[in-house]
Amino acid sequence: MATMKSDETRRKRPPAAKRAVEASESPGRPAPEQTSQGQAPQGSGRQDDAGQPAGMGIPTPEAALGLWMSWMSQNVGGMGNMMGAPATGGDGAQPWWAMNADALSGTLLASGVEQFQRFVASDPMLASIDKVWNANPLREVIPVDWAEAVRALRIVWLRSLRDPAKTLTRSAELNMQIWTSAVEAWNAAGARWWGVASGAPAGGDKRFDAPEWHSNPVYRTLKEMYLLASDFLLRQGLEDNDMDPQERERITFHLRQFVDAMSPSLLLLSNPVALRRAMETGGASLADGARNLLHDLREGRLSMVDATAFEPGRNLAVTKGKVVYRNRLIELIQYSPTTEQVQEVPILFMPPWINKFYILDMQPKNSMVKYLVDQGFTVFMVSWKNPDASMEDITFEDYMNLGPLAAADVVRDITGSKTVNPVGYCIGGTLLAMTLSYLADKGDKRFGTATFMVSMQDFSRVGDTAFFMDEPQIDFIEQQMMERGYLDSREMANMFNLLRSNDLIWSNVVNNYLLGGKPPAFDLLYWNSDGTRMARAAHSWYLRNTYVENNLIKPGKIQLGGVPIDLGRIKLDIYAVGAEKDHIVPWNSAWRITQLTGGKVRFVMATSGHIAGIINHPAGKKGSYWVLEGEKPAESPEKWLEAAERNDGSWWTDWNRWLVAHSGSKVAPPPVGNANHPALCDAPGTYVLEK
Repeated sequence: MATMKSDETRRKRPPAAKRAVEASESPGRPAPEQTSQGQAPQGSGRQDDAGQPAGMGIPTPEAALGLWMSWMSQNVGGMGNMMGAPATGGDGAQPWWAMNADALSGTLLASGVEQFQRFVASDPMLASIDKVWNANPLREVIPVDWAEAVRALRIVWLRSLRDPAKTLTRSAELNMQIWTSAVEAWNAAGARWWGVASGAPAGGDKRFDAPEWHSNPVYRTLKEMYLLASDFLLRQGLEDNDMDPQERERITFHLRQFVDAMSPSLLLLSNPVALRRAMETGGASLADGARNLLHDLREGRLSMVDATAFEPGRNLAVTKGKVVYRNRLIELIQYSPTTEQVQEVPILFMPPWINKFYILDMQPKNSMVKYLVDQGFTVFMVSWKNPDASMEDITFEDYMNLGPLAAADVVRDITGSKTVNPVGYCIGGTLLAMTLSYLADKGDKRFGTATFMVSMQDFSRVGDTAFFMDEPQIDFIEQQMMERGYLDSREMANMFNLLRSNDLIWSNVVNNYLLGGKPPAFDLLYWNSDGTRMARAAHSWYLRNTYVENNLIKPGKIQLGGVPIDLGRIKLDIYAVGAEKDHIVPWNSAWRITQLTGGKVRFVMATSGHIAGIINHPAGKKGSYWVLEGEKPAESPEKWLEAAERNDGSWWTDWNRWLVAHSGSKVAPPPVGNANHPALCDAPGTYVLEK
């Protein structure tokens, strides 16, 4: 997994200019013109087809970009007024977004490092963007990186100068679309006033579900202007084939964060629901919203869920069992049987250590653990300890030795089974893959078959987390961990929340602050907020060898316990699951295990995302999954999908049949614990409760 800078540490980071220069000097980085660090294109001598310097004397692109920056200046904090500076450069020069190409060439395109730094320092929009956001109390609860958003905006504008004709054409199209949508809004309003039925506008955006956004021509025009301008900005300058695809995705991500933050639904005066609530309550909702904001400022984070509504052991993670083993890194839970006979080979879950294990054992209605126990399996669960500063020297090798290897020894001793069927979820599956290769080299056959759920081994395509995983980011993460001895759980939460900012950030801003409502009581959101820390040494090793260097797919590049890791040595039968809309582990990345290991792999693609695609109890009768029958593997994920057959319902039923076929015969249930490993306490144990 990956992480995101906290606002506390963001205040310590280098100035924007220094970071831009450092990034441009990093080996293997894209050309400066194509970076999200805010560098200008190098060299001002580029010529157009007519042989003239491109952009010379060209007026600034149409009002769209200026409109956005003006909107940001007014709604985010008023750049000039807040900082006591005019809306132009410190020397009276034009702000950067209003400069023409000639001026730009003189200050940026042909400048050296020192000139570039002076230029940034002289412009309040770039030089003070972090200071402005740090002066805003919402910096403590909203993790948006405004400096990155501004740099993305600037890159888009610079690229638009290369083809001013196209830019002006698109701007004209935008103006025409806005005019047309405004006319349609007022025509529809007039038709309703005259009692003439008009078609209901298409929905789908939850931010604009309120009827006023469709029936009131003012609100409808405002909404359409915002959506059209957002689409314009996201497309502007990013459709050219000369931009590196990964860099295009990175810039688009930061632009998306910006346009989401600029939604009119986030302002009291342009949110009809908030205004109506304020009038209905006589202003009490605004007072409640202010109290909610003060509470979140004291806590240092945005409240996303009612923290008093849930508690592991009370109404979450309630499947009966005992902790039968504990070391400095794990507690091992054995769940009590509910059937007269069980499958001979037990199941051992390896959940990710970046979250608490009980995503696999939420409430009885959606608990994977309870489902398997009721199907006649003996289930064991690893519960990882929440590291603190005293555990900073824990290594990734320790995670293997104290995790799956130690747990498997205990499971075999209690059950008497020669083999165990492990299940790796997300990063737990990455650790499991390395462990299986390690054991294969030693001829150790303690694991019979293996299941990988939304787990990645090839990190060449890492989904949306790539936006946080470049070299400067990881250097920054390692600096944080050196200072603390661990990575704070809030860093992880910020990253994952930004990947779905409208659902996980801005909807809560509206509910908590504009409407004065209480956070919802939702079990998945509670689990999502119940994060864990990362041990420094282990997490640094993991990031370097996966996201940065992608060493796991290079035979022998990684060594654990002196053993070179080669996934091709794994000859076990494997069941692997990807999720169709997974933004953390793309399904085609999860599919790669079919090519990386030497055993027979049954790959299944479930509907939905990283969590909902996996936690889908058959009783809910929701979703579907794709599977390809037959012995011959597909050559690519696209060919696999073309040949795969779709099945309605949960993939758990297919997995259950596969597990039964790989779990031996039926036997009497083993005891819960034994003389060597007596029960220490009731499930869910103590490690899961550590904050």
